[in-house]
Amino acid sequence: MFNKKIGIDLGTTYCLVHLPGRGIVINEPSVVAISVADNRVLAVGDEAKEMLGRTPDTIIAARPLKEGVIADYRTTEAMIRYFINKALGGVRLFKPEVMIAVPAGITSTERRAVIDATMAAGAKAAYIIKEPIAAAIGANIPIGSASGHMIVDMGGGTSEVAVISLGGIVANTSTRIGGTKLDAAIMDFAKKKYGLAIGERTAEEAKIKIGSALYMDDKLSMDVRGRDLVTGLPRTITMTSDDITDAIQTQLEGILQAVKSVLQVTPPELSADVIDKGMVLAGGTSLLRNIDKLFTQATGVAAYVADEALLCVAKGTGIALDNLESYKRSILSTK
Repeated sequence: MFNKKIGIDLGTTYCLVHLPGRGIVINEPSVVAISVADNRVLAVGDEAKEMLGRTPDTIIAARPLKEGVIADYRTTEAMIRYFINKALGGVRLFKPEVMIAVPAGITSTERRAVIDATMAAGAKAAYIIKEPIAAAIGANIPIGSASGHMIVDMGGGTSEVAVISLGGIVANTSTRIGGTKLDAAIMDFAKKKYGLAIGERTAEEAKIKIGSALYMDDKLSMDVRGRDLVTGLPRTITMTSDDITDAIQTQLEGILQAVKSVLQVTPPELSADVIDKGMVLAGGTSLLRNIDKLFTQATGVAAYVADEALLCVAKGTGIALDNLESYKRSILSTK
């Protein structure tokens, strides 16, 4: 077992690490806490997320990835190094081969930055796989067959829509709308409707606990705490699932627009396959209640949420890395 292999789903909100044979070994937030005085990394992952919105002036807790791409190179490198060391243990004789999943729409410069950061973090070789391909492999879609498969991978920073056939992407688009935009929309809504400023973590919690893509007959509700914009004092309000649905309509419309634009440019033969099989939804945002029903209503194509939707991309990177030869056409290696 000298040749270590690691698959990483480098997400805007969460990083998942897959080791072939062991499955998902790490699932932690993509957050890094840095000391301002000496630019030192203080914490990564769960520990750093606890600090979000709660740090003094001397510490910055931030997400080094914005909309699926590297916004802060040095911090991303530190984060990748932390996850590699945590997955494999600190002392190693051999450097690992690492495969990283990236949005299909990233530029060559952004791709280069991911490869450079991975190599600098201690990898022997770095491979890049496009997220829709990785998500399809992880969702057990036979991507090598001569048949069209549609995957919608909705993550924290981006939503990727692709039609895959014969191991390659035939039609795809990437929209920079994901879970973080939905959270921001909920924060805006609380300000406008209730005059309450709430934090990122509170908005995310409301989305997960009571959020729905469609209005529900049996409404859910939860208490939300924040700061009153008029008095500046702490205040608690009760938000309902309808509030969340109202708040995120525009963002969901953006993702639906991306799905429709891909369906419009899909070759007729593959369109017929997609109608037969339906589209598969993956990524954390696909866990939002009733999102499959919304997509089915809006497009007329049946939508299904993949098993373990949150883990599809990470599982796909691990499987592809374990079977490099079979997936060669779908993977971009280091240049």
